[in-house]
Amino acid sequence: MGMENLRRYGRAPFKVAVIHGGPGAPGEMAPVARELSQVTGILEPLQMATTVAGQIEELHVLLQENAGLPVTLIGFSWGAMLSFIFAAQHPRLVKKLVLVSSGPYEEKYALGITQTRLSRLEGEDRKGAIRLSEALDGPATAGKNAIMSRLGELIAKADSYDPMPTDSGPVECQYEVYQGVWEQASELRRSRRLLGLGKGVRCAVVAIHGDYDPHPAEGVREPLSRILEDFRFILLERCGHRPWIERNARDEFYRILVQEMRD
Repeated sequence: MGMENLRRYGRAPFKVAVIHGGPGAPGEMAPVARELSQVTGILEPLQMATTVAGQIEELHVLLQENAGLPVTLIGFSWGAMLSFIFAAQHPRLVKKLVLVSSGPYEEKYALGITQTRLSRLEGEDRKGAIRLSEALDGPATAGKNAIMSRLGELIAKADSYDPMPTDSGPVECQYEVYQGVWEQASELRRSRRLLGLGKGVRCAVVAIHGDYDPHPAEGVREPLSRILEDFRFILLERCGHRPWIERNARDEFYRILVQEMRD
């Protein structure tokens, strides 16, 4: 794995890694990595593989070569689900799993996410989101990264409760990664194999979720509480999909993360 796939923050030992979502949104966890690096060394892998198995192997190689094992994984959105799969397949390498704004683990909870987002957009934003979604799913191949990026900006509006201005910079979206990985991840969920993997998770798992997140909290809390032996769920009030930008939840979010890293 080339070093372009990894960012380091703070000083060794690097016993915590933040795992971005998307799939295909490398770099979106940079603000969280910078904040947490005031406490301990942080790794930020940038996932490039276009399959679920490929992303698991990327993470495996990177952590083996760079992390102080076992490691605490802080996964966001798709990155939470990827971290869940990784912990099931490599239980000895993971000390703790922190799932931030995870996608749901059963298909029935995922069915209303798109409609929730569209219902929160108005006028041209709503029309634009529909148009961009159709273009992203269309047969044309040119410009898909840019389309995904513009759609992501609109989705971020729908996903946020009371966001603060951020200087984290744009994330370079990768449609090829998104298409390849999410198709497989969706099938894992539909077939219930995703939730079944939880039987292989041996570490403590903490889920942090905003009450305004369009990904329903019950889609994380209910399935995982059935399958995991050591599971806690924390609901943040007045908080959307990205807690670190939310005016009402940011401080509590970081307080929780620091506490979990230290425990």
